[in-house]
Amino acid sequence: MTTDSQVIAPADAEERRRKPPVVVYPNGSLPGADMAMLARARRTLTKRDEIIVPPREAGSFRVPKGHFFRVVSIEGPQVGDLNLWNADDLDERFFSGKTRALHATHVGLGDRLWSSLPYLRPMATITHDTLGWYGFDQDGAGVHDVIGTRCDPYTHRLLGDGGDYHHCCHSNLARALGQARGLPAREVEHHVHDVLNVFMCTGFTRDTQQYFMKASPVRPGDFLELFAEIDLLGAISACPGGDCGQTHSSDVAVCHPLKVEIYEADPATLAGWTSPPRNPYGRSHGEQG
Repeated sequence: MTTDSQVIAPADAEERRRKPPVVVYPNGSLPGADMAMLARARRTLTKRDEIIVPPREAGSFRVPKGHFFRVVSIEGPQVGDLNLWNADDLDERFFSGKTRALHATHVGLGDRLWSSLPYLRPMATITHDTLGWYGFDQDGAGVHDVIGTRCDPYTHRLLGDGGDYHHCCHSNLARALGQARGLPAREVEHHVHDVLNVFMCTGFTRDTQQYFMKASPVRPGDFLELFAEIDLLGAISACPGGDCGQTHSSDVAVCHPLKVEIYEADPATLAGWTSPPRNPYGRSHGEQG
């Protein structure tokens, strides 16, 4: 936000600015995953499936509840834009804004990916992150953000030269979801939603508070691992910005494929675990009858 130099600050301006910050959603009472159980389960993992997502394209995959999945860097630094849906109901999808509000701008071990209203339940829990060492750097940047939306052809038209670019992550995800459902991209694109930017390194500039990206620290062999709390349909786009160190929505950036691996744990290690039910709020919204 730019300050207006034509507006005179009131006499108590500094007093107003010094008000203490208050965390909007204190999450001490937030239902957490049993990380000890998940740690035991992940020691028994057997790979059941995998897909390779080509550069500047997207791919879809399914993860049964109680299974694990990994997004893996395999050839070079590459960012991935991840969408998740309830495999049986596309109306229930990943809610990046609420995930950000409940956890932080960037997610890591133990954080959960929450679903949209009126469902609002954990869809997946992060169980391992080989970039967990990164933290926040000197620029205030971290990895795996739930800030950005996704590159899309509409914004490309708005800010660009008027030409179309069809390998934006939004279009990639729309095609991948369409192929999974046997429908044209235009008929499912309304289900494509704000993403988890896997491996993306982002923050806000200190002077103008603008969203920025920088070269991802991901390297071949790195992965982000999640536990599926419900039956999931996923799609991930290998962003046309590559490591997003210079640009996105580009055929110039060096891009690499991504791999998604699906794992099953020994069922005995998950004894007692149940898939979370949808949020119990009755949806009356204060109306009677």
